[in-house]
Amino acid sequence: EVQFVESGGGLVQSGGSLTLSCVASGFNIASNDVSWVRRAPGQGPERVSRVYPDGTIRYYAESIKGRFTISRDNAKNMLYLQMNSLKPDDSANYYCHTNRGGEVYWGQGTQVTVSS
Repeated sequence: EVQFVESGGGLVQSGGSLTLSCVASGFNIASNDVSWVRRAPGQGPERVSRVYPDGTIRYYAESIKGRFTISRDNAKNMLYLQMNSLKPDDSANYYCHTNRGGEVYWGQGTQVTVSS
């Protein structure tokens, strides 16, 4: 069974940094593209970044470019999101996400709150 467990969220002041972690189980994280997706209250999900099996990385949200860095540790089967220069608009629940064999999988998320 594919599962994700995210951690590392919390309350941080504007300009601060956090590193989110996501441990995957039930599949090899390097065999699928895996994303960080965030969802703020009252808003739809927003894909932040994705890493592909060949290591290609894509960042989707213009607002996070240059501030967020996605990385993957194949040996640990983990995904990370380093977030710097955080802004109040980055406040959201952050999820690991993948689509594998037509099935969509999400973790339970980790909450990030950035105070102004």
